[in-house]
Parts: sequence; structure tokens; C-alpha cells
Amino acid sequence: MAATLVFDIETIPDIDGIRRLHDLPAELSPEEVAEFAFQQRRASSGTDFLPHHLQKVVTISCVLRDVNSFRVFSLSEPECTEGALIQRFFDGVEKFTPQIVSWNGGGFDLPVLHYRGMLHGVVAARYWDMGEGDYHDSRDFKWNNYISRYHARHLDLMDLLALYQPRANAPLDELAKLMGFPGKLGMDGSAVWKGYCEGRIDEIRDYCETDVVNTYLVFLRFQLMRGAMDKPAYETEVRFVRDQLSRLEAPHWGRFLAAWPESASNE
Repeated sequence: MAATLVFDIETIPDIDGIRRLHDLPAELSPEEVAEFAFQQRRASSGTDFLPHHLQKVVTISCVLRDVNSFRVFSLSEPECTEGALIQRFFDGVEKFTPQIVSWNGGGFDLPVLHYRGMLHGVVAARYWDMGEGDYHDSRDFKWNNYISRYHARHLDLMDLLALYQPRANAPLDELAKLMGFPGKLGMDGSAVWKGYCEGRIDEIRDYCETDVVNTYLVFLRFQLMRGAMDKPAYETEVRFVRDQLSRLEAPHWGRFLAAWPESASNE
């Protein structure tokens, strides 16, 4: 089994960057700086959603599945600075050359990691290999790399399932729940900034981890649909995921399993 790395990120406004770009006074609080940026954005685009390059990464959560193991882990503040957690993510790509799987990763997560990684001097040679690198299999990356929208090394499930039509995009939370999986628990992306200001970084990390497991479970259903797994293999893998999560002691996994009826995801 080739390694599969499912990932998701959580971000907050880049307060220092916004101060620098707009020459804002030092006495403004982070909340006031963010509100200034939100107002500017609303005036120009009608939405609070800040541009990708002004999204500071505070958590990257991952599911790593290979032939030997299933791991859920996070790279997160305060253990890592933004630059360090982005570098560690791309170091994982360098080490394992996994298939990476996301939900809207092409539209949000990866562009954010590109911009923020450049700001911090991150090195990600394997990720950017498009057939001209120094790896023994580099020529294969001309035809299947992480960058091309239509290549499989990065599978943006949302983009593919919608056949690259934004009007057909579905929310991960709703799709996961329709499939019998738990969906989002306790928080969503719109609450991350408020939670961060209140010091609830652990809650943000827990939310991101449950989101990435939802993504992996939806990915398994996609593997069943496209014939990469038969029904017994799919059911075995879903049971394996449930068993692995039941071994984890963190309270959010107990809540996740409680919201996941054992028969629902096999219907």
C-alpha cells in the first residue's frame, strides 16, 4: 500500500502582516487589526474572507495511512512556529512521497501553504517536482505530480467530485453526515479566529483533526465508488479506522465515535 496523507489546515488573520501592509499604529489590538482587515475586505469583495497570503497557518492536521499504520497527528501552535509547521508538513512529503488528499486543498489549503511557506523560506523540492528534479523517479513526475490539477498525487476530493465546477461543490460536513460519518463537531472554520483570541488552540487542533478523519472516511467511500476497493475491503478499512480511533485517549475522539453509529457508514 502506497502512503496516503490526508491533510487540513486552520488559519487566522496575519496580524503582523496586516499591520505592515497598512502601516497601522502599534497600539491597535490584534482584534482591532483583524476587524480593520475584515472591513477592508467587505468593502472590496462583500466578504470577510481574507486573501490567501494573509491567512496565517496555526494548525495542520493529518491522517497518514500506510501499509503498517494509521496515524492522526497535528502540527500546531504553540509547539511550532508557522514556518516550522509548514516545513515539517513538506518534510513529510519529502520523506514518504505520499498521495496527498484534501477537501478544497487546491482552492485554499495548498495556495495558503505556498504563500506562507515562501514568506518563511520553506524548502519543498519534492512537492514542487514536475519532472526535472534529482530523484530517481523524477521523470514520472512530469506525468503525475502534486501541482497539476488533473494529476493524482494530490487529490482534491471536493474539486474532483464536483467535476471542477464551483457551482457543484458540496460542504464536507454535510456530505460526511449524509454518508453516516460524524461531520463537524463543536466548531467550524468561521469560529477559529474567535477561538484563537480566547486561547482555545487545543480546541482548534481537535476540530481540525476530526475534520481530516472525516475527509479520510469520505475518501474511502470514493475509493469504493471508483473501484479501487471492493465492499469487503472498504468495510474492513472503516472498521480499522474506528478501532484505531477507539485506542486514542483524547476526549474529542470519544465524542467523534459517539456521533458515529457503527452501522451507519456501511449502508
